[in-house]
Amino acid sequence: MPAITVENPLTLPRVAVPGPEAATERPVLTVTTAPTGFEGEGFPVRRAFAGINYRHLDPFIMMDQMGEVEYAPGEPKGTPWHPHRGFETVTYLIDGSFVHQDSEGGGGVINGGDTQWMTAGSGLLHIEAPPEELVVSGGLFHGLQLWVNLPASDKMTAPRYQDIGGGQVRLLSTPDGGALLRVIAGDLEGHEGPGITHTPITMIHATVSPGAEITLPWRADFNALAYVLAGRGSAGTGRRPVHTGQTAVFGEGDALTLRADESQDAHTPELEVVLLGGRPIREPMAHYGPFVMNSHVELAQAFDDFKAGRLGRVPATRA
Repeated sequence: MPAITVENPLTLPRVAVPGPEAATERPVLTVTTAPTGFEGEGFPVRRAFAGINYRHLDPFIMMDQMGEVEYAPGEPKGTPWHPHRGFETVTYLIDGSFVHQDSEGGGGVINGGDTQWMTAGSGLLHIEAPPEELVVSGGLFHGLQLWVNLPASDKMTAPRYQDIGGGQVRLLSTPDGGALLRVIAGDLEGHEGPGITHTPITMIHATVSPGAEITLPWRADFNALAYVLAGRGSAGTGRRPVHTGQTAVFGEGDALTLRADESQDAHTPELEVVLLGGRPIREPMAHYGPFVMNSHVELAQAFDDFKAGRLGRVPATRA
């Protein structure tokens, strides 16, 4: 980890540290620890947002850290065919490969450093699986999948895909070169990531060197979350400890601070964090399984449409 990096972050554009007179530091409201479980056909995940009140998550719904796992030959697993309606899935792969296919013939391969942004909208069926060569050889698999809600006005929009190659991600650094920032979507001090979103959000993967501290400007109308993919550090000016599998929930303000511990372990030499922020939708949400709508009536309609084949049908297996 990670797949997309540079040898010297000081060669990158730098994000200025907000001055104390111009920024209000966001306090850390709480730190939660993700429970572990299994998804799809049995790949291990951490449920990053478990236990966090939805008012702090909106417009985000859930996020799973997939792996990090070293598969033996024959072990890699994916998901069976399943439907979605009413939101977007963001699959960010750090190590390994994943193959996506949908009921309309779309799809492709996601490799380390790539992001696939799928707007499920009005609905479709899809499947995610490791490529055949990874199943045969085994190997490292690590990534995350984020679910982003859609406002009522966009829930029945036509499905859309964005394949964001690792080389398209906007790379930035802090003034001292102590952190590498990968802007996948949204804006950070005028530097825009490639992801196109219905709901305004910011998504950043930050690698923070041991002992380094970062303070970033953050839109006051966005919420703010920091999920630790790997390593140890602290969040906020009060240095609230955080480690692998934990989420720091920030309060109001327009700047946030993270710091990496001086000492990291050999497997995780740096602090790896996903920073998320979004403008809350503030609409009723009815969520059950693969559907995220605004009412129970709409949920029931989604299930009826799925059963009737109106979200698509699984393609016949090719000989």
